[in-house]
Parts: sequence; structure tokens; C-alpha cells
Amino acid sequence: MTGSGLPMTVPAPGLPARVRIHEVGARDGLQNEKTVVPTEVKAQFVRRLAEAGLSTIEATSFVHPKWVPQLADAEQLFPMLGEIADVGDVALPVLVPNERGLDRALALGARRIAVFGSATETFAARNLNRTVDESLAMFEPVVARAKADKVHVRGYLSMCFGDPWEGAVPVAQVVRVAKALMGLGCDELSLGDTIGVATPGHVRELLSELNEEGVHTDTIGVHFHDTYGQALSNTLAALQHGVTTVDASAGGLGGCPYAKSATGNLATEDLVWMLDGLGVDTGVDLGALTATSVWMAEQLGRPSPSRTVRALSRKE
Repeated sequence: MTGSGLPMTVPAPGLPARVRIHEVGARDGLQNEKTVVPTEVKAQFVRRLAEAGLSTIEATSFVHPKWVPQLADAEQLFPMLGEIADVGDVALPVLVPNERGLDRALALGARRIAVFGSATETFAARNLNRTVDESLAMFEPVVARAKADKVHVRGYLSMCFGDPWEGAVPVAQVVRVAKALMGLGCDELSLGDTIGVATPGHVRELLSELNEEGVHTDTIGVHFHDTYGQALSNTLAALQHGVTTVDASAGGLGGCPYAKSATGNLATEDLVWMLDGLGVDTGVDLGALTATSVWMAEQLGRPSPSRTVRALSRKE
């Protein structure tokens, strides 16, 4: 199927020429698996993603193993990924929750990190055991130390469009926390639709309000979940606004262990299929990526939830 000239390329006006996919399958995807994936399988997954052309692959998390046991092997995994530099210019960001996590990441040579905040108080309490402002205070020395060491910092912001406990989240509330997170010195902001309730108009409004408050579009990435089938339409709305960084997960892996209504992330293959059809460059080989997700689904013992993976693997 991937060699049949499909999808046919029909560009649409007002879209960026290139989109950088921030691949989260190896971290955000696997952390939600019930069974622990062997370290060598994780390493092979990241290698295969790099070979498929993904240039930003979130490798693991330095959260305490008690909270995310699926990623307890971060110290063993990260050193195994050094040879990925041979594939090309591939960035391997890692998630750090606090200064202890930063110490662990820096000790292994990590040069890109991410911190993980919340736009709502309930999720901050459940995920970080802190208020929103207390979590920002926790991140402050992490970001400061990372920037002093010339380490790139991404700020994740969860529950930007809705919260399972609090319901609709006011745009102004999200903007306040986003500005505070960027004010700490983050290089990049990822807006998370953690439970997948966003719609395109909501996406455009939030992006516009962030711009008005001084958060520039070129520092923003979007992270959509497909709970209600809206991830691609929301992504397109963001691209039309000028966003050029999109988070996605190979094979549609992932959810959120602290928000049970969160289903899988936007599948990278579904995103690439749409962008290929729109003539937007990603640098990703869809056939190689699909083969990787089919292989990973076999390791996990269940089919990929990605519609594109299922369609292409049936054809092949």
C-alpha cells in the first residue's frame, strides 16, 4: 500500500512545509503497559523508530520506579541508545520529575529533558502530590540547573482542555500555568489534551490566547489523545495556526496511569498518513514505521490500535 502512490499528495493552503514529530511511544506509550517490557526490546524499539526517520524520540523517564515501574530500567536503557547517533541527528529527551531525576539523567549524559505539570489542581494532586503552584516551585531549580548546563527543556502541561474530575478547564487558567511554566525558562511547551476532549475551535482559542499573552507559536507543541476521535482534526487546527511540533506515539500506544479516562495517544502512523497526503514533510518512512509498530504489537501480545497500522499491515 505504501508503494502504491497513496495517499495522493494534495497540499492545502496555510500549512507548514515541515512538521517535527515528537515521538512519545517509548516513554508515554510503554509506561502505561500492564506488563514490563524487557529493556532490550525497548532499546530495539527506539532504534527502529530512529531508522524510520523520527528525529525526536522520548526515550524514558527518571521518575521513581515506585510510581512508574514500567520505566524502572532508565539507567540501563539510556546508555544502550548511544549508537543511535549513528542513524543521524536524533534527539533523545527524557522525562524528569524533580532534581533527583535530573541528577540521574545528567549523570548518563542526557542533553534534553522534560518536566511534567498540570493545568488543574486535582490532577496536580493526584499525579504530583502537590498543588499547581507547588509543582511549579519544584520545577524551578530543575529548569534553572538544566539551562545552566545548556540542556534543552520541554515543559509538558496536562489537562489543558478538560479534566476528569474538574470538567471543562477555563482557557485563562491554562494560559496562567503555561506562562508560569515558560517563565521558568522552558524552551518548549507541549499542550496536553490528556483525556482527549478537545475540539478544533477550542484548540484555536487556546493557541490564540497563549499568543496574546506572549507565548509564541514556535515554542508550542501539541499532544492529543484520540478518546473521542478528535486527535487528527485538532492537530490540523493547530497546524493551521502555525504549530510545527506534534507529539505522537508509534502504533497509538499509551494513555495516562493517573487518568483512567485517557485512552491512547495520537498514532504516529495516522499523523504521517495525513501529513503525507497534505504534502507536509516529516522525514518519516511510513512503511518502516508501520513495520516497527507491527513488531512492537507482537512484543506486547495485542494488535496496534492505529487504524493506519491495521490498514497497511492487512494490505501487506
